[in-house]
Amino acid sequence: MTTRSARLLLASAAFAAAAAVAGQAAAFGDKEIARQTSFGGSCVKCELSGRNLAGARIVGANFSGAALVGANLREAKFQASSFAGADLSRADLSDAGMSGANFSGANLSSARLRSTEARGVHFGSANLTRADLSDVEATGANFSRAVMTNAVLRAAEIRGGHFGSANLTNAILNDVEAAGANFSRAVLRGASFRAASLKATHLSKVDATGANFQDADLVAADLSGGRFDRASFRAAELKTANLSGATFDGADFRDAGLRRTVIAGADLSRARGLTQDQLDDACGDARTKLPRGLVAKTCHGVRVIVRPRTPPPPDPPEPPAPPEAPRYFVAIGE
Repeated sequence: MTTRSARLLLASAAFAAAAAVAGQAAAFGDKEIARQTSFGGSCVKCELSGRNLAGARIVGANFSGAALVGANLREAKFQASSFAGADLSRADLSDAGMSGANFSGANLSSARLRSTEARGVHFGSANLTRADLSDVEATGANFSRAVMTNAVLRAAEIRGGHFGSANLTNAILNDVEAAGANFSRAVLRGASFRAASLKATHLSKVDATGANFQDADLVAADLSGGRFDRASFRAAELKTANLSGATFDGADFRDAGLRRTVIAGADLSRARGLTQDQLDDACGDARTKLPRGLVAKTCHGVRVIVRPRTPPPPDPPEPPAPPEAPRYFVAIGE
């Protein structure tokens, strides 16, 4: 028997044992039998698609390149485990815990990560197309260069998160808490940040064409050099934000707060909803382009903006060293 065959046989035995316990629970009707399934060791490129791993505890395991397509991983715990390059498309990871896990380059397209605890998790270059991350707790997580088109992050906690150069085209981020997050150079075309908390968020050099920031809190945010054509800033708060060098062709600023907002060098010539009262509160210069009939005011004196320092993206955890022999075990307890 080859090493890979033995490994798969052991994994199958583990799942069979877990299934037997589940069947026993069903046989007792409403009476529940406690079950805990634990996995460790190395399972590189294993085929585990469609498996039921609900509630599993995966500790220090290496599942790099493994196939877990459509797997049930609800309420599972991934502690210091690596899923780099793994295929978890359509997998259900709702309510899972991922502390110290590495999903860099993984395929999580159409996966469910609702209410998942993912603080500091590495999703760099992962495919999260159409993934559902609603209510996820991902403070400080790294999504740099991730593909997140049509992803849903409604009410997600992503403070200090790193989305540099990520693609969030048409993503839904309504009501997110993203203070201090870094979206520099990200693609945000058609994305919705309605009523989002984006205080001191880095949005420099983004492409946010058609994005929706209505009712968002953008106090002290950095939008410099970005493209915000046809974006909506209706009733958004942009106090002390930096819009210098950005373009806003067709953007809507109706009822937006622009107190001490820097619009030096910004192109607002085709912006909609701007009033002279708003601009009297903003800080422009001779390079500021405004709609005909409106005038930018210059702010005098030294202006200091204190922004929280955004830490660098966390390094992905090192894959755990494989044991001397592959090991898979199931612990069943009451």
